[in-house]
Amino acid sequence: MLGKGVVGGGGGTKAPKPSFVSYVRPEEIHTNEKEVTEKEVTLHLLPGEQLLCEASTVLKYVQEDSCQHGVYGRLVCTDFKIAFLGDDESALDNDETQFKNKVIGENDITLHCVDQIYGVFDEKKKTLFGQLKKYPEKLIIHCKDLRVFQFCLRYTKEEEVKRIVSGIIHHTQAPKLLKRLFLFSYATAAQNNTVTDPKNHTVMFDTLKDWCWELERTKGNVKYKAVSVNEGYKVCERLPAYFVVPTALPEENVQRFQGHGIPIWCWSCHNGSALLKMSALPKEQDDGILQIQKSFLDGIYKTIHRPPYEIVKTEDLSSNFLSLQEIQTAYSKFKQLFLIDNSTEFWDTDIKWFSLLESSSWLDIIRRCLKKAIEITECMEAQNMNVLLLEENASDLCCLISSLVQLMMDPHCRTRTGFQSLIQKEWVMGGHCFLDRCNHLRQNDKEEVPVFLLFLDCVWQLVHQHPPAFEFTETYLTVLSDSLYIPIFSTFFFNSPHQKATNMGREGQDTQSKPLNLLTVWDWSVQFEPKAQMLLKNPLYVEKPKLDKGQRKGMRFKHQRQLSLPLTQSKSSPKRGFFREETDHLIKNLLGKRISKLINSSDELQDNFREFYDSWHSKSTDYHGLLLPHIEGPEIKVWAQRYLRWIPEAQILGGGQVATMSKLLEMMEEVQSLQEKIDERHHSQQAPQAEAPCLLRNSARLSSLFPFALLQRHSSKPILPTSGWKALGDEDDLAKREDEFVDLGDV
Repeated sequence: MLGKGVVGGGGGTKAPKPSFVSYVRPEEIHTNEKEVTEKEVTLHLLPGEQLLCEASTVLKYVQEDSCQHGVYGRLVCTDFKIAFLGDDESALDNDETQFKNKVIGENDITLHCVDQIYGVFDEKKKTLFGQLKKYPEKLIIHCKDLRVFQFCLRYTKEEEVKRIVSGIIHHTQAPKLLKRLFLFSYATAAQNNTVTDPKNHTVMFDTLKDWCWELERTKGNVKYKAVSVNEGYKVCERLPAYFVVPTALPEENVQRFQGHGIPIWCWSCHNGSALLKMSALPKEQDDGILQIQKSFLDGIYKTIHRPPYEIVKTEDLSSNFLSLQEIQTAYSKFKQLFLIDNSTEFWDTDIKWFSLLESSSWLDIIRRCLKKAIEITECMEAQNMNVLLLEENASDLCCLISSLVQLMMDPHCRTRTGFQSLIQKEWVMGGHCFLDRCNHLRQNDKEEVPVFLLFLDCVWQLVHQHPPAFEFTETYLTVLSDSLYIPIFSTFFFNSPHQKATNMGREGQDTQSKPLNLLTVWDWSVQFEPKAQMLLKNPLYVEKPKLDKGQRKGMRFKHQRQLSLPLTQSKSSPKRGFFREETDHLIKNLLGKRISKLINSSDELQDNFREFYDSWHSKSTDYHGLLLPHIEGPEIKVWAQRYLRWIPEAQILGGGQVATMSKLLEMMEEVQSLQEKIDERHHSQQAPQAEAPCLLRNSARLSSLFPFALLQRHSSKPILPTSGWKALGDEDDLAKREDEFVDLGDV
């Protein structure tokens, strides 16, 4: 029987090198095929999933030191995933030590999660695409969730190698049509499957009632109204069917330029200030049309800027902030730090890791996003100003910044259902182009920009700095980022609500048939058992204390953080008038031309920001009030759980935040036990207590990357990096000292 083996990295046709060691002789491979087949693990297919191609006797490498250990098994490709079925999968089947996903297994890669495919020819690594004239002896797959898979094909039949390599390249790299996504196959086949509470109390913002509820919750219904002018998407395919605009804005204005140039409401602060967004009008060269657009914008601005009571500050994100190209370039460099092919490569880059991290500029981009969100928060909170976000289509950076502002200012968005509702409102209904930005169809690599991942990384910075303020955990954010590439959920697979609505019908059936029931990612029971879902909820979350009726009557409805922040007076209208000389600049910008100056001077803005920022951080934190992150250099960190979870060398066994969390949970259990005894003595009804994740309490293999690290084998690589070995002597000297014991003390 084929079991675990150790093989070298030589070519398929070349003679093995002297260093080659194998527990299985090559001539035994094909003679024992029948026995292997009997031992193979069954391939589990989802409803609508079809097997496309497969190859047997494939070795999946587990990189460790200079040797390449592996497990033999089958490599298969379906219209949903690439899967490896190894002989020893039963050894990993331990409920106590795994954070299992019911849809994606440890050795499964959804086709949308594949980033790059490489082949090794005579020990040379090359990118694979299109039709191949020669097939590799080794296949390396880099995934968008930063996993790296390596498969040895040197003992696989030549016909199977051609079939599996060609199949994987075609189904992951070739451009696709939207209707060919597995999303539709699954939805059609799983129509009769029952779904447990698909909305999960998350507000989907697909009805007028949802928008009215949000207006009432934020007290924004005084100045803003929900409209149904775009019902059926007859005005604009980019906007949702329902949205909110200023009350004074006539609905016919929305139709005039198909929703462009219209201030769309995002959120209202308790002090009355509001956050709005606006897309630019189409670029025109004709002077007559430009004049018409100028007059139109003049009228629009008069409805939202009425000094001295209504002051609007504009933030042009298209020309005075990040570009999508910057984000794309930074992330491309950043992710290379974590796509490690082997242990040696990890240690070779260790000595220059921080310089590579800095040169990627990813952490600096996160800092700039958080800083911009704080600046907008200062305008709304301290100066009672409305803020209007401008962007060409208002569907990328507008989504990012408006979501961060709401997360900082609104404690409801820091609950799990509130956060999910925020994503539905600002990203899904806000028209973020998930299909293009995630490049799900592989049609244009230039459009692939990780704006949503940047948002999740910014959220993680807040969660990391203020854990008790959030009902969800970093594990929740990590699995949410993974869900971007699972095509059974519709949440992240459309460019707009209109595109989703027009593709939900069943092809080949009459119009009377029911539309497809597409799953939403917010039903976490589809992916995780209740036991695993407990790791998505923060047991240390500080819930908002409930006030009795007497306390509520005596209180005035006021934003909580206003009691501790020094408020500056609202600024009066500038002497020259906001809509006289400055209007021309703004209108030119909205029409496609760019300006380099903001309305407020940079010095004044910096002074206000610094005073606001320092004042907030000098006071104790109210977890249900305003929440600002630290943005100084050392405070912006790498999201270790997401980016390092597949690298065994990066784990701290028994350390990191998980060790602290474990001790806190032990204390919680002790307090809960004492509380139960007190309740029993007083014969009172036991109050519900926060339940600690049992996986965290019972696991004896905790590491800093829990719960994902439990799936990994820990490397036995020496603590000294490869680059430092030369300082210890030549190779012969190293060989003699290889087995020496060195007491490093407590590391």
